[in-house]
Amino acid sequence: MKNELSLELLLHGCADSSFDDGIRINAELAPVGGAGSPVKPAVYEGGNYQLDSRWASPTDENPTPVIVIDNVPSQANRLEDALRRHRGSSLIPELILDFSCLTHLPAHLPRRLSSLQFPHRNGDAYLRDATLDGRDFIKTELGQSIFNATAETCGPLVAWFPQALLYGFWQSHLGKKRQNTKHARAWVSEIIGWRPASTETRVRGVKGDPLNLSVSEEFLAIGEDRTKWEFAEGGKPAKGGTAKKKKLSEIGHGQVPFTGATLAAVSFARITQRATLSFAQLRRISLGPDSSDDSNTAMRALLVALALYAQNLAFGRGFALRSGAELRPVETSLTWLGANGDEVRETGDIDSALAILQSARDHAKSVNVPLDGWKSDPVILAPKQNLAKAIDSTWPELAD
Repeated sequence: MKNELSLELLLHGCADSSFDDGIRINAELAPVGGAGSPVKPAVYEGGNYQLDSRWASPTDENPTPVIVIDNVPSQANRLEDALRRHRGSSLIPELILDFSCLTHLPAHLPRRLSSLQFPHRNGDAYLRDATLDGRDFIKTELGQSIFNATAETCGPLVAWFPQALLYGFWQSHLGKKRQNTKHARAWVSEIIGWRPASTETRVRGVKGDPLNLSVSEEFLAIGEDRTKWEFAEGGKPAKGGTAKKKKLSEIGHGQVPFTGATLAAVSFARITQRATLSFAQLRRISLGPDSSDDSNTAMRALLVALALYAQNLAFGRGFALRSGAELRPVETSLTWLGANGDEVRETGDIDSALAILQSARDHAKSVNVPLDGWKSDPVILAPKQNLAKAIDSTWPELAD
């Protein structure tokens, strides 16, 4: 269709000579339970929602109270994880930190950690504290290229951490006398709940017990292992023992009322997502002083195509942010922020987004953009001895 996005349009917008400004996506969202159904926003330290006020329209006399249901860093993590889960189609590069050498980890912990899950992307401590083929990763040729990369010499990041150029990074875990490279995110996204019906509603209830054991009864705790405890029977531990008296309610027995400390889900008049992609920010990145305009433009267009594909994967259909926060898009618009005026474009579906990504990748390869990790098997890393010991200390092997 005439108003669909195309690789040619992305290349035009990403060129150094372009005066186009970027892309904006607006989505109206609805709870799966229907309009007005309560939705659980993210809760932060101290048991607080992220409260704010926003201008819904330039003509409004007063800003509108809102709650940020999902903030910018969280949205970036969800987009990265969508690319990880669909790596078979995106073919995005991946490094995997393999913990199989630690055989006693609890079942709920990951056995592998993807570079698309690293909290600080290419600047993450897990990457710093990894080995490749028995060598410290940071001392290998690949590690050196990644840790030394900057926005102005971003070839190694395009090849191995393209998500870092979209969602930003700060190389802050190497020490004050080493690289502290920063790059601001080009993609910014958040989900907002407008006009919350309440910001203080609390969850109330009781944890039931079919046998209704008395919560006043006591047991003797043996260390921190709650699979081992003794009924108090007089309240004295065995001679020389170190067990401590505690209430049965502390190990899950008896009927225990909720204290009301947990914030409840909130009903909103409206829920929206806004995502923006800044071409100005993308034009700050370069493959290096000797790179051509064609290769830099193609590299940036590849990043735009990757960002749009991630958006489709993560939020193009119904999605779950957390328990009690299941949402679905009911109306989505994409605006091309052009030099000669803004233009609404077709958002397209997942197949069209993937087709543009594939075309952008092929074009980037044809003009010598480094794509070493694309279409390749993941690079497998192992934890250094110091990291393995830290994990062992946190999660020691327990005796049966």
